[in-house]
Amino acid sequence: MDNSTTLLGLLSVQPSYGYDLKYTYDRYFGSHKPLAFGQVYSTLARMASSGQIVALGGEAGGGPDRKKYEVTGEGRQRVSDWMFTPDVPSAALQSNLFAKTIVALLVDDDAQVLLDAQRTEHMARMRALTREKHGATLAHVLRCDHALFHIEADLRWIDLTGARLAQLKKEIATL
Repeated sequence: MDNSTTLLGLLSVQPSYGYDLKYTYDRYFGSHKPLAFGQVYSTLARMASSGQIVALGGEAGGGPDRKKYEVTGEGRQRVSDWMFTPDVPSAALQSNLFAKTIVALLVDDDAQVLLDAQRTEHMARMRALTREKHGATLAHVLRCDHALFHIEADLRWIDLTGARLAQLKKEIATL
C-alpha cells in the first residue's frame, strides 16, 4: 500500500495535525500495522518540500509547536491521479484498492469510477495471462493460474464493493 499518498488522500478531507492524521490512518488502514509517528512526520516534511501540502502555522503548547497541514492543488492532483490510475494486479492489490476506495468516499469523489477502471485493468491482465498459458510449461501455467485466481477474487471484491458503496459511505462517515 502506498502510505504517503494514502496520507495525502486523508489530508485532502480537511486540514489536520500530524498526530491526528496518524490516528485517522490507523483507524482506517493500520489495524494490523499502525504507522510510526516518525514515518508520518517525515512524510509530511517531504510533501511540504514538494509543494503538495502547506503548513497553516504552529500552535504553541507544552511541547514543540503543532503544525496543521493543508493539501495544495498539486497535492489534490496527485491524490486524484493515484486514485484513478489502476494498479497492476498483485497479491497485495486489495489493500491499495481498498485505501483508494475509502479515500474516494471520504473526499466525496466517485469511487465507482475507480472500481470500474480497476475492473478494466484486471480483465486486460486476465486476457494476457490466459494467452501466456498457451504452449507454456506446466510450472508457468500454474504461475499464471495462481495470478488468475487472485485476479478473480479481486473482481468479486470489486463487484461486491461497488454494490455496497452507498452503505460503505454512510458507515465511514460515522467512524
